[in-house]
Amino acid sequence: QVQLVESGGASVQPGGSLRLSCAATGSIFSINTMAWYRQAPGKERELVALITRDLSTMYADSLKGRFTVSRDNAKNTVSLQMTRLEPEDTAVYYCNAGVRITNGDPVRAFWGQGTEVTVSS
Repeated sequence: QVQLVESGGASVQPGGSLRLSCAATGSIFSINTMAWYRQAPGKERELVALITRDLSTMYADSLKGRFTVSRDNAKNTVSLQMTRLEPEDTAVYYCNAGVRITNGDPVRAFWGQGTEVTVSS
C-alpha cells in the first residue's frame, strides 16, 4: 500500500516560519499531483497549494505569496515552506498525492495523517 507521512508541524509565534515535509512510501509507480490541504478547527478542509509532476504550482489566493510548495520526484516527497505565519494559519495540514501504483492503474488519491501547526503568541 501507499503511505504518506507528514512532519514538521509545531507551535510558532506570529511572523515565524515552518517547513512541512511529506514522504510517500510503498508500492508506487508514479505520482501525479501532490498537494497540501489544511483544516482549521470548526472549518472545512481547504486546498493550500499543489504541485504537478512537471513542477507547476498553484496556491490558495489567501496566502499572498507567504507559502512555497516544492517536490522531489526522485524521492517522492513534497514540502511546504511557510513564512510570515499568522494565527489564521493554525490548522492541521494534510499531504495529498495522486498515485499510480502500477503502470496502467488509475490514479488514486492518498492522504497523510496530518501534522498540526499552531501560530500563537
